[in-house]
Amino acid sequence: MKKIRYYLCWTIRVRGTNFMLSVCLLAFSLFDGAITTASENSYSPYVNDSYPKNVYWGDTHLHTNLSVDVIDGNNPYGNGLSPDDAYRFARGDTITAHNGTKLRRQHPLDFLVVADHAENIGLHTGLSNGDQILIQSEEGHQFYERYKAAMGDKQKLELLWGDVYKKYGLYGPVAGGNAFFGSVWNEITRNADRHDDPGEFTAFIGYEYTSHDFNLHRVVIFKDDASKAQSILPFSQIDSKNPEDLWTHLSRYEQETGGEVIAIPHNGNFSEGHMFSVKDSKGLLLSQEYALTRSRWEPLYEVTQIKGDSETHPFLSPDDEFADFETLTRFKSSEKKENLYKRQYEYARSALKLGLDQQAKLGINPFKFGMIGSSDSHTSLSSVDENNYIGKGVWVEPALHRVTMTAYGGNETRIEIPSWKLNAAGYAAVWAEENTREALFAAMKRKETYATTGPRITVRFFGGWDYDSNDALRPDLAKVGYSKGVPMGGDLTNPPKGISPHFLIRAVKDPDGANLDRVQLIKGWHDKQGELHEKIYNIALSDGRKENKKGNIPPIDSTVDVTDASYTNTIGAAELAVVWQDPDFNKDELAFYYVRVLEIPTPRWTAYDAKFFGVKDIPEEVPMVTQERAYTSPIWYSPPEKAGGV
Repeated sequence: MKKIRYYLCWTIRVRGTNFMLSVCLLAFSLFDGAITTASENSYSPYVNDSYPKNVYWGDTHLHTNLSVDVIDGNNPYGNGLSPDDAYRFARGDTITAHNGTKLRRQHPLDFLVVADHAENIGLHTGLSNGDQILIQSEEGHQFYERYKAAMGDKQKLELLWGDVYKKYGLYGPVAGGNAFFGSVWNEITRNADRHDDPGEFTAFIGYEYTSHDFNLHRVVIFKDDASKAQSILPFSQIDSKNPEDLWTHLSRYEQETGGEVIAIPHNGNFSEGHMFSVKDSKGLLLSQEYALTRSRWEPLYEVTQIKGDSETHPFLSPDDEFADFETLTRFKSSEKKENLYKRQYEYARSALKLGLDQQAKLGINPFKFGMIGSSDSHTSLSSVDENNYIGKGVWVEPALHRVTMTAYGGNETRIEIPSWKLNAAGYAAVWAEENTREALFAAMKRKETYATTGPRITVRFFGGWDYDSNDALRPDLAKVGYSKGVPMGGDLTNPPKGISPHFLIRAVKDPDGANLDRVQLIKGWHDKQGELHEKIYNIALSDGRKENKKGNIPPIDSTVDVTDASYTNTIGAAELAVVWQDPDFNKDELAFYYVRVLEIPTPRWTAYDAKFFGVKDIPEEVPMVTQERAYTSPIWYSPPEKAGGV
């Protein structure tokens, strides 16, 4: 290129071309060269950025009037809101609840999974609407005639729905046969496609598989549209109560359609020691095949929701001052001293440790999951902010005495649960390139997700070997994080000699919420003797607090006015960012790390209820203040010889 420029200029001078023309031609030549350079290296530094820049907020676990348990003998009118209402509410529309109350979210969601129970899905709406396919069956016709006769008579409706639930309910058989089942499923998938709006709002196709004996529930989520999802019927406990059979069903779906699907377990705290058991459904010790299969189909765990928080339990983490958070159980035997050991098979942190132990034995980690939150609301309305908590079901929606109402009745094996024990939580946060099914689903599979109990706290979490302290101060922290290491959900291996892992973390408060109290790094590891350990590191504290020599930290103050259900952000920090290096690292030990972010104290939903309804006689045992939080997906470390584990 230089020779061409020189030749042209020399030729022009010999012919006596004037100076001005010579300069113009030379400038043109240089400009031409600049175009060539710009096409190779864009002026804009963001053109080639390919990492996720946005966090998207959603609920992957919402029930509507299609779920069989939204109406029973004690709840004859049930939830009248449809999947269409659920999508509209999630997108920010005002909805009229069954009691006439107007309801709206403070901020729209970015994505939603309507996950109605697969077991006899659509049965109640089919009867109430006189669905022709359903009432063509003999019993469907009989129940429909009873329904018409019971209209307006609460007592008759109670008897009808009680009989329907006893006959069908969550246990089967399939009412109306597969013809009715298939027609409902087709409508569900078409609903999701109709509400899916790529770039603006994502509506995933999904359902809940409900293995009811030990609450081994899973939400099944499809990446695909109706054309693929309709090729199968949802797999339910009527087909099998064993999760292994669900995974076989999902595998068959992918092989036959080329689609993609995952399952997300939830509520291990209700599982009586079965959710993360180290034995399979046949009672056999876990095998490599089991570990590989489970980790393949279940990349995420719903760690917090209305039926309690499942991060950890005070029995399992006695040195964790924040472990007893929204602790809830339903089985009476769970609190017996001789059964407390079962807790390790119910909670996320202990399960992550058990996963390391299984990896050491099998070479594969069956419990290598990321974390999300979701609601499990049965109201069709996903809203779990403390000041806008709609409730678990229509029977415990906002009302004068909701705080002391019974949320779940008890029996010989189950504890009666008052409404105040329910947790206003949670949401799923997903780091993705764009708000589409494809991008969000890919992020879920790679576990670049985190859970919150409601607030939209923004959390970045990276692991690597050479972050330095100034990286936490950079405005392009994410770009540095991806370029030097892996994000949440990732793996570290091959440590440089003498170097321990560095973690780059930034947490930013919800713009409309509370300041932050602290950021904690929670580590679990498997030592050479086969023992499992955990340790909590307070790595960033607000208000200039420091850890003393005994490892104690002054608690954050509280600005909560319970009577007024208010607080102020005069304490805490809007943002906490840090690079932290593990001081106890052993390159030969399997380990995981995840971040827990705590807000300053704020009013709990019970305080908002008390103020709104003017309730003065709330029992002293009812908590009125909470510390909301976020849990990231872990980053795992494996020694080189053990790095093959999934």
